[in-house]
Amino acid sequence: FGSQAVVVAIDTAGGRVKTRAGPTETPRETAEWAHEAEERGAGEILLTSIDADGTREGYDLDITAAVAQAVSIPVIASGGAGSAAHVADALRVAQAALLASILHEDPERLTSLRGELREMGVPIRDAA
Repeated sequence: FGSQAVVVAIDTAGGRVKTRAGPTETPRETAEWAHEAEERGAGEILLTSIDADGTREGYDLDITAAVAQAVSIPVIASGGAGSAAHVADALRVAQAALLASILHEDPERLTSLRGELREMGVPIRDAA
């Protein structure tokens, strides 16, 4: 396996790295820690905004963009997807977007989301 197989998951709120799924704040600035993770061999960053997670009100685009600018490896935006527009917005600043709670109640929603994203001009590969 190469570095592309090493994904560093970072939980963030207020621009700071959080631990233990959120309650513990560290002194680390999120973009700085992502850069250090890349220097240590990370191949991707999974960035979860714990403030936005589960809200379905959109990703934290500011911190996602800051992290994407701080690293040269792919960033996966996580936390906040509630619509195809949210996903499209995230893909403007990150290389991928994670979907979770938006699919929990309706797993078939993925099919309609893919169609909506295609209509918006977002390149979506065909499902296997």
